Amino acid sequence: MHDDRSLVEARLRRVLDERIRPAVYPESVPLQVAVWHAPGEPVPVAEGLAAEPEPIEVGARWGAPWGTSWFRVTGTVPEAWAGRTVEALLDLGFDENMPGFQCEGLVYRPDGTPVKGLNPRNQWVRVGAPVAGGEEVRLHIEAASNPVVLDYRPFLPTRLGDKETAGSEPQYTLARMDLAVFDETVWQLVADLEVLGELMAELPDDAQRRWQILRAVERALDAVDLQDVNGTAGRARSCLTDVLAAPAVPSAHRISAVGHAHIDSAWLWPLRETVRKVARTASNMTALLEDEPEFVFAMSQAQQWVWIKEHRPEVWARVKKAVADGRFVPAGGMWVESDTNMPGSEAMARQFVHGKRFFLDEFGIENDEAWLPDTFGFAAGLPQIIRAAGSTRLLTQKISWSRTNKFPHHTFWWEGVDGTRIFTHFPPVDTYNCSMKGGEIAHAARNFREKGAARHSLAPTGWGDGGGGTTREMVAKAARLRDLEGSARVEWETPSAFFDKAEAEYPDAPVWVGELYLELHRATLTSQAGTKQGNRRSEHLLREAELWAATAAVRTGFPYPYEELDRIWKTVLLHQFHDILPGSSIAWVHREARATYERVAAELENVIGAAQRALAGSGTSELVFNAAPHSRASVPAGGAGAAVTEGATRLAARPDGGYVLDNDVLRAEIDARGLVVSVYDHAADRETVAPGRAANLLQLHPDFPNMWDAWDVDEFYRNTVTDLTDAEVVEAGQDGASVRIVRSFGASRVTQVLSLPAGERRLVLDTEVDWHEREKFLKLAFPLDVHAERYASETQFGHVHRPTHTNTSWEAAKFEACNHRFVHVAEPGWGVAVVNDSTYGHDVTRQVRTEGDRGTTTTVRVSLLRAPRFPDPETDQGVHRFRHALVPGADIGDAVREGWRINVPERRLTGAAAEVAPLVTVDEDAVVVTAVKLADDGSGDVVVRFHEAHGGRARATLTAGFEVAGAQVTDLLERPLPDAAAPRLDDGRHIAVRLRPFELTTLRLRRG
Repeated sequence: MHDDRSLVEARLRRVLDERIRPAVYPESVPLQVAVWHAPGEPVPVAEGLAAEPEPIEVGARWGAPWGTSWFRVTGTVPEAWAGRTVEALLDLGFDENMPGFQCEGLVYRPDGTPVKGLNPRNQWVRVGAPVAGGEEVRLHIEAASNPVVLDYRPFLPTRLGDKETAGSEPQYTLARMDLAVFDETVWQLVADLEVLGELMAELPDDAQRRWQILRAVERALDAVDLQDVNGTAGRARSCLTDVLAAPAVPSAHRISAVGHAHIDSAWLWPLRETVRKVARTASNMTALLEDEPEFVFAMSQAQQWVWIKEHRPEVWARVKKAVADGRFVPAGGMWVESDTNMPGSEAMARQFVHGKRFFLDEFGIENDEAWLPDTFGFAAGLPQIIRAAGSTRLLTQKISWSRTNKFPHHTFWWEGVDGTRIFTHFPPVDTYNCSMKGGEIAHAARNFREKGAARHSLAPTGWGDGGGGTTREMVAKAARLRDLEGSARVEWETPSAFFDKAEAEYPDAPVWVGELYLELHRATLTSQAGTKQGNRRSEHLLREAELWAATAAVRTGFPYPYEELDRIWKTVLLHQFHDILPGSSIAWVHREARATYERVAAELENVIGAAQRALAGSGTSELVFNAAPHSRASVPAGGAGAAVTEGATRLAARPDGGYVLDNDVLRAEIDARGLVVSVYDHAADRETVAPGRAANLLQLHPDFPNMWDAWDVDEFYRNTVTDLTDAEVVEAGQDGASVRIVRSFGASRVTQVLSLPAGERRLVLDTEVDWHEREKFLKLAFPLDVHAERYASETQFGHVHRPTHTNTSWEAAKFEACNHRFVHVAEPGWGVAVVNDSTYGHDVTRQVRTEGDRGTTTTVRVSLLRAPRFPDPETDQGVHRFRHALVPGADIGDAVREGWRINVPERRLTGAAAEVAPLVTVDEDAVVVTAVKLADDGSGDVVVRFHEAHGGRARATLTAGFEVAGAQVTDLLERPLPDAAAPRLDDGRHIAVRLRPFELTTLRLRRG
């Protein structure tokens, strides 16, 4: 029997490949083709249609990297084909890879109406069904010659990732350009045989159903005349009727298929190309919706919808109609499918604010789910943000990529740092590019972890990453799998319909507490330092711009820049996409990102400067503006006042070389190597640096991961390390209160300035690296005399604790993790914070000391720079500047405060005012205000967002610096929460606040 089965399966493969599939198009005639190559960037559609093309033959080379060519294809349907279905077959030179990673096209009619996109799995355009014969065919193709960056030999350095370095060599050979008869009976036979053959392969050897299918397939193949496939296809199909009609068992797993095309907003292509990718995919999906009445398609990322609206109005009209019909579904409610580890608190909130508001304004639709199939792990602050935006659910499949531990659930409740829970689903199909193959469907059913308690899962179905979407072949397979014995049952459904069913059947699903850590792609926390710094600085500049503009608007009538801030927020949110901010895109993307961040910074500095000048007035008195959420000396949070400096810092030479800095709070010793060998806390009478160790230690590792260069750092990188202890220069700084250190290694050079500000509990490290290494990883180490089994690192609206030990594989896998502004390690009563202005990746480890000292050392290492060569061969080459601070004697509140201090420096301005009173104050340091702004609706109301930041209960009074006529608790979109009690307003200005640990609250204050 085994030999029989193998023979039939081999026979099926060959007959399908060599006879039946080719017979789908039994007759064809060539089309005439002409081409016009756009001289630079893509041109408007009207210009491309009007251009005068030159003849080109099939077999000719075309398409410089990243170029655009407009093909015109013309022909006449033969009279003999009357009554038959005819399609144009337009092969631009595709290979058999996934769509989206090579050349693509969008087909237009002569009047500019878009027809559909072209890609390797979608090369046809329907001409008529049936045709009358004699019809004139004229189509235009806007073809993008995007180069293959991720080839069969991935991870090799390539210059194709930037138009400036890609050259002009043609990339493609024009292939088939024909009119052809489409034989639907043969096409349906292909679908029948593929579904049954794939199902048969997944069934156990001894299963009766497997042998029923095998014999039916054998009979169908016998019925096909290989010299007359078209004449005998119907006969072959009749042999399969019974096995295709056998219904699934009642207990069969149920799959909600959601049409999908996960389109990366940038990755191995620039942003401008994604604009066109989205239009191609949307054209295909609206056309497929018209042909397939049961099909449903969902698209996330409001930014991509905006691109269609702004750049392809004809496609937008079709999309709007399909949305109104309930079949083209907005999903996710975010501006883009962003990274969720690195975006700051407000930025993560604004992803939902701007995304949900777009779908509400355009369609009156509010998403209940976050849709993040490909994001590289999920921060523990996200559940509260999703809830605060009015959503309750999350979908992703990326955790299935973890390399060490298999996640124990597919459907569960995810609990965040504040206790908020959201209903979460990981599709067990383990892909966001499901193509309805039998192996995928069987894997989903076998893999589903909730068997016996639930039986519903979701399958995002369609080609993604570079676009393409669902194909008619996938729809045909899904139709056969709707109720088929031996298979899971498949039904097209919207995301909300799936979640309704899944939650109804499994309300008591298990709970997972804390971050959803991806055991892969850990290096995305460090790659492309310039992009990450641009993001961090943009986030804080936006905070300042909103704060000072709102303050000036209330105090002086300053015109609040609603439109400008809205536009800039959307630009920053776009660049938090999960292949831009993580540093995993081509060189072109990051080159443009750096320029964009420079432009954003200049625009925001103008807003900040104008608002502060309006507040300060004209004069010569110096004002210090403090945008941080904590007071500094005499300057209140969110206000301005006169600067007061107390104390001084003394600098002395060490007998053995190096220097001592002392400000009567801390004493720091820097040795002749430029290493920090002591940081002594005077008040606590305690040393910070571990005995026999040195901080400010730069460490260099080789960094050549097994795969995914820009994405991954593998644990074995730690096996080899070089401590950079040789210093060329260790000298007193020019200010007399700092130490300057210069050291070289490889082709690179580091200059550092270490300073101890007067009266402050922090040693500041300013590091400039002129980086020219390849495939190396640079870390900055702080070995601390602290015995800690766990440490805290900041995340959105709070912090998470991670173990410092590796007791289990789950802890060991977190050898590189994310923090925002601080990492904090502590023993009861005393701790140390390491704060930063722009880095995210880090590791924290424990080391046993010598036999004479039984204590342990806790080492915090900051990840500074990498040098992967794919997809950007010049990743991070050049000059970078970082600021860090070591804060001994810090509790968690100090860590929060110092993290803000280093990211939001004070600003000095001369003016007439002696002070600027804050618009809002809070009398409790644990309550941190993350945003002060005017309401987005232009009403003039003041919106204040704050959270408990220390991890405990908090009671505070929020005081407005203006008369308040009314106060409301709102969601992130500034809409009143119907179940929230109205805040008690005392004296028209004071509001009592009670918060649970890490609780996030938004208040809307109506001005009196």
